[in-house]
Amino acid sequence: MIKIYTDGSCIGNPGKGGWAAIILSDGKKTEITGSEKDTTNNQMELLAPIQALKKISRGSKVEIFTDSKYVKSGITEWIHNWKKNGWKTANKKEVSNKELWTELDLLNREFEVSWNWVKAHSTDKLNNEVDLLARNAANS
Repeated sequence: MIKIYTDGSCIGNPGKGGWAAIILSDGKKTEITGSEKDTTNNQMELLAPIQALKKISRGSKVEIFTDSKYVKSGITEWIHNWKKNGWKTANKKEVSNKELWTELDLLNREFEVSWNWVKAHSTDKLNNEVDLLARNAANS
């Protein structure tokens, strides 16, 4: 089982953003980060699991930990109706960040993923670590 901790950060919203992921696989810990000049916090939260899933073998069993209810609820609940409704929200508005959601949805289907929400800035050591990595990426 591969475990992935993800987080996104933004200085201003929109503003300069960073994303990060910690991938735990076969006793090895890999950290990946990236940044964007003009982005939103939600975009960074989505990019983190996208980039992490691109780094591991397709078909793997994966547990993803995020402190973003937007990401967790979006990929496990809301996305089904968005797709059914032509990528429109319940209010008939276009889904924000559709391109990122589409990419995450495609990747999500290539793995056996269990999505987990963790409380931000709490007692989860790896969530706190990935938060710092994302903030540092946004500040770079």
